[in-house]
Amino acid sequence: MNADLLCLSHLRWNVVHQRPRELMTRFAARRRVYFLEEPVVGTGFPFLSVTRSDGVRILTPQLPRGIEGDDAEMLIRQLLRAHLREHGVIKPIHWFCTPMMQPIVDALPAAAIAFDCTDELSVLAVAPPELVAREQALLARADVVFTGGHSLFERKRQSHPNVHAFPSSIDVEHFAQARRAVQEPDDQRHLLRPRIGFCGIVDERVDLRLIDAVARLRPYWQLVMIGPATKVDSAAVPRAANIHYLGMKSYDDLPRYLAGWDVAMLPYARNDSTRYINPTKTPEYLAAGRPVVSTSVRDVVRPYGERQLVRIADTPEAFVAAVEHALVERAPPPAVDAFLASLSWDRTWAAMDRLLEAAVSRRAARAPRRPVSRLDPHPAAGAIDAQLTGEA
Repeated sequence: MNADLLCLSHLRWNVVHQRPRELMTRFAARRRVYFLEEPVVGTGFPFLSVTRSDGVRILTPQLPRGIEGDDAEMLIRQLLRAHLREHGVIKPIHWFCTPMMQPIVDALPAAAIAFDCTDELSVLAVAPPELVAREQALLARADVVFTGGHSLFERKRQSHPNVHAFPSSIDVEHFAQARRAVQEPDDQRHLLRPRIGFCGIVDERVDLRLIDAVARLRPYWQLVMIGPATKVDSAAVPRAANIHYLGMKSYDDLPRYLAGWDVAMLPYARNDSTRYINPTKTPEYLAAGRPVVSTSVRDVVRPYGERQLVRIADTPEAFVAAVEHALVERAPPPAVDAFLASLSWDRTWAAMDRLLEAAVSRRAARAPRRPVSRLDPHPAAGAIDAQLTGEA
């Protein structure tokens, strides 16, 4: 029987359709998968909200306001362990999307420990101070490490002996819907052309000054921005008349928006926060049949820029010139489809699963031969129980 899998994620299941959701959905076809999200704060009494999606059990801790830091982690640990005991989960695979959740399961037996590292979180301005130490602790315990790009692979292999690069894949058929005649969404249909679009989270990694400059240099272009704005100063967000913030859209609707763009853009800043990113949007744009212009993000330059699948430009003037060339071409190069044929979430998941099973086997061979009958409560759980029941 395949080991259960516990995914510890800083990304919410229903907020952005990203890598964890693609992988966990596939893992759920052959093993029980539990997806622990970050907590929701503000409820009256702590509990674990449980929902199901694509065969995955999504666990969302609901915490009273005022419980933070170590106390919050202790309470989440207690809620999680109680739920796993109830479902007979004895020794799951620990799959980390973030090292920040490492203390929550540090005393929970693991069939194997995997770290799916998709970004160098420590360089983000919003990174908590304890992140670096927790990542080091996780790397010391992990059996296998996956990275979301080649630049990140080169960095992490200095810290772990078993690191494998897996740039994010795509559902080609889903985004290829944009190549066919589709009905445009109401909030985009009225916009004039040409339309230059971006889809993703607007945060410190996006070069807002570049977007503002492009909008001013070409006031008749319509810049379409799809996605939430998070952790950025609202005063820094450009508000030109030809920049349109359409907000968060569902994964299912994305092809309909991309179908109405003339060029797709990746206007990422060149700073520490983007040094190791591998934007999933690059192959998604190409699968949608859009020509793409990007700043010189390393994992876009290699391989997409080097293969001339994407135009690369950094200054506002160069970016405008690259978009103008793309507007003339109106489609990505013919070599795009051959390249995309090598990208598949099924292939990525299958390769990861083989490495994961090998890690499970190695850990089992090292483990002492003693039975594990149940999940013992964490030593601190009693203290939390006492606080909640007033018996302290």
